[in-house]
Amino acid sequence: MSALQSAEETVPAEVTAPAPHSSRRPWTAWTAWRRRWRERHPTAARTLSVSVTVLAAALVVAALVMPNSVERLGPAAFLRIPAEAVVGAAVLLALPRRPRVVVAAVSGVLLGAVAVLNALDMGFSQYLGRKFNVILDWSLLGDAESYLEDSLGRTATLAAVAGVLAVVLLLFVLLALAVVRLSDLLARHPGTATRGTLVAGVVWITCSSLGLQAGGLPLASDSTATALKVQARRVSDTLEDEAEFRKVARVDAFGNTPADQLVPDLRGKDMVFTFIESYGRSAIEDPIMAPGVDRTLDARTKALAKAGFHAKSGWLTSATYGGSSWLGHSTTMSGLWISNQQRYRTVMASDHMSLTDAFKKTGAFDTVGVMPGVQKGWPEQKWYGLDKVYNAFQLGYRGPKFSWSTMPDQYALQQYQERVHSKRPADGRSRMSLLILTSSHQPWAPIPKMVDWDRLGDGSVFKDIEAAGNKSADVIADTTRSREEYGKSVQYSVTALTQWLERYGSKDTVLVFLGDHQPIARVSGNHASRDVPVSVVAKDPKVLDRIADWGWTDGLRPAHDAPVWKMSSFRDRFLTAYGSTPHPRKG
Repeated sequence: MSALQSAEETVPAEVTAPAPHSSRRPWTAWTAWRRRWRERHPTAARTLSVSVTVLAAALVVAALVMPNSVERLGPAAFLRIPAEAVVGAAVLLALPRRPRVVVAAVSGVLLGAVAVLNALDMGFSQYLGRKFNVILDWSLLGDAESYLEDSLGRTATLAAVAGVLAVVLLLFVLLALAVVRLSDLLARHPGTATRGTLVAGVVWITCSSLGLQAGGLPLASDSTATALKVQARRVSDTLEDEAEFRKVARVDAFGNTPADQLVPDLRGKDMVFTFIESYGRSAIEDPIMAPGVDRTLDARTKALAKAGFHAKSGWLTSATYGGSSWLGHSTTMSGLWISNQQRYRTVMASDHMSLTDAFKKTGAFDTVGVMPGVQKGWPEQKWYGLDKVYNAFQLGYRGPKFSWSTMPDQYALQQYQERVHSKRPADGRSRMSLLILTSSHQPWAPIPKMVDWDRLGDGSVFKDIEAAGNKSADVIADTTRSREEYGKSVQYSVTALTQWLERYGSKDTVLVFLGDHQPIARVSGNHASRDVPVSVVAKDPKVLDRIADWGWTDGLRPAHDAPVWKMSSFRDRFLTAYGSTPHPRKG
């Protein structure tokens, strides 16, 4: 034996192992290092292996039985036997290694997608009162990001978005790895795994047959399969609804009504339609918000009566809830039930007549919109029949934003007065105005305060008020404070609007104002109605006489038992009440 051979044989294995910079592939190197670590620390390796396997199983089971509503979210929801796990184990046991790994990885990713959809369902239920629609609702995630930026600032929003994306990506990766790991475990112990799968199947069938429950939930779960079926049905229903709604939108009871037969009883009137953001039934009836709001409505009713104005009020059931205000606006004005984004796009692209456009078609009204919440192009102006629209950048505001709201309602109303209402059209026409007020938009912090109308100027007067107000993050995190501040924001908006009317309204002014939807479930409650208040206010008694048969309540506060109509019925009832003659267009 040569000296060189002898030296090579005496060198320890650790010295002859490949250096970190060797050409060995990283995964191979990692596998080798892991093998050596297990050999050196067998007890720790076994403990770690068992722990990781248990965590993988817990993660997979949690994803399989995850509910899609906050109300069902609790320990009992996760202490159930998922049928999908039993079926999945049987399938994986029957597959050869390579297909098994592929199926396991894909299953993990799909399971992650179902978990994300369940989370979106929970979020949409809390904020919009409905489940997430995989076809229509992706665009709303951008609106949610904009809302967070206005409420919490750009830095916090970017961090939140990055965090959510990281969590979702991590969820997909972890679930894929978890299912692969469990499939490997099944393959290493086929006999035990087969018997365990059979036992689990029998237990699941027994629990299902006997209807056994824990915490009010069935022990035998098929949540994931059900969720997939629901999503598939939702997609199918959405596609069918789109086709059917196109036909509905082409039908219009007043579509062929001649111009001289549209709202003849309102000719010469100063018409003002106003939506108050999130002004819902809860503001008037909830025990936390109602006392302050009701006092304000009663006080403003008396103040208006002193100025010669009287009102009648009722309820409308909104097509939306918690957000998507444009659905409420368009439902009211179109006479169609516009409950999702696809319906909205369909109507905006149609020639179905809006209530505001009816005034334009008469030729007797100049039509104007004041939209302090619009901060980009608004092609909907054409469908609404508005000759001129003032957006957030055209009202001369130099004060601070109040969270999402670009300016206080009082300022927007004063600008409306100075730029529009105080100036009669040069051609002698009357005017119809559409105002969308925003101060009562969530997160209801900070809230503006009323100031002397003569001191509004360019809005700089609100800087100290905004700085002294509550922080959005503090109110968002506290349900009770959110409800209290929401009520205060409604009081502010109603006060600003009715003070404007009291100050600037004339004998010909007719104000119709209503809410677009209820506030989010965290404020209005998980089982709140979708009703919103609606009021018609005028000095001319003939205006209110025209709706005397509606059964509405005198004053600004509708009674609990006042009539409740679908919001989509308002257009036709209003047109009919004020003398319009139906001439249907049947599509």
